Amino acid sequence: MKLKLFSILVGTMLATSALAEDTIKIGVPVGLSGANSVIAPAIVQASELAVEEINAAGGILGRKLELHVADDGSGAAGAQKAFDSLVFQKEVNAIIATETSAARNAGLPIVAKGDIPYIYASFYEGRSCSPNLYVNGWVPEQQVPPVVDYFIKTQNAKKFFLVGSDYAFGRGMLEFARAYITKAGGEVVGEEYLPMEGTDWTAIITKLKGSGADALITSTAGGTPNVTLTKQLRAAGVTLPYGNLAVDEGTAKSMGADAAGIFIAASYVTSIDSPANKSFLAAIEKKFGTELRTPNDLSVPQYEAVYLYKAAVEKAGTTDTAAVLEALPQVSYTGPRGVITMNKQHHAPLTMYLGQVEADGSVKVVQTFEGVDPGEQCPNL
Repeated sequence: MKLKLFSILVGTMLATSALAEDTIKIGVPVGLSGANSVIAPAIVQASELAVEEINAAGGILGRKLELHVADDGSGAAGAQKAFDSLVFQKEVNAIIATETSAARNAGLPIVAKGDIPYIYASFYEGRSCSPNLYVNGWVPEQQVPPVVDYFIKTQNAKKFFLVGSDYAFGRGMLEFARAYITKAGGEVVGEEYLPMEGTDWTAIITKLKGSGADALITSTAGGTPNVTLTKQLRAAGVTLPYGNLAVDEGTAKSMGADAAGIFIAASYVTSIDSPANKSFLAAIEKKFGTELRTPNDLSVPQYEAVYLYKAAVEKAGTTDTAAVLEALPQVSYTGPRGVITMNKQHHAPLTMYLGQVEADGSVKVVQTFEGVDPGEQCPNL
């Protein structure tokens, strides 16, 4: 009797172990709270759709995907807890994340220690390099020139005022913008920053209005800072040509009429006229209905990143980290943004769209730039 009971227990344990090994765990640290809380729901929805679709089609190498979402608080301290939980407690096979640069930088050492692949799906300031890290979002070399060139050539802009959130993304984007503006023959007449969680832009707006600037470029943390800054600019009567290097289409819609007229450069807009984008929009609308958050330049790369991981695992024939990392730059995925391949020093060439936000929050495409190279990002990898 005891022997039989022991055999049953062993069998149950082995079955449970096999079941656990039969799933592939994807960790998604994201700012459910903090500055990124405005954009996080769309990112989670995109992740859920990708996992659902892949599982419905048989999973990856016959194994189902299992999604684990953790709140990174939009910052370093929260990210350390989220990454630690996902990597060492949940034991995820990969991290696929759209989050702030502060969160990414805090999570990278944990990813390296746990030695798992990390696909960063957010646009960012560039030059974050790690053997475990691949990026399918845009960098300054792809995003800044369309805005600056358009302002100089069509808006007769000569004097630029720069405003950013005081952390890696805000300063990194504006450092590149400052250099590019100068190279293009313009002049930066002011550059101001507010802490990432700051909400009162009054003093900075006063400096802007007294600077003599004829164009404004901002680089704030995605989500809440974009909303508060834009509302206060409009309330103060600022009507300068306004290029926002961090606003996405979803956040623009949440701003209402305040966002009208803002210029953005993005690798995704909902109006992309392609079979892949139309199929994606139909699928996500069907899944989430009235709860759908606007797909945007943060959530769509997240969706595509899950498929890129799938392609890499299938090419490698295993979830083994070394094999997957070797496969990632060799695979492509044709999604809502087109064909995405992270083969340029762990980054991806992207088609970029210069657009202007309309009164309903939609983006009217002004110019399209095919296959923009990310430039020198990680030459030593």
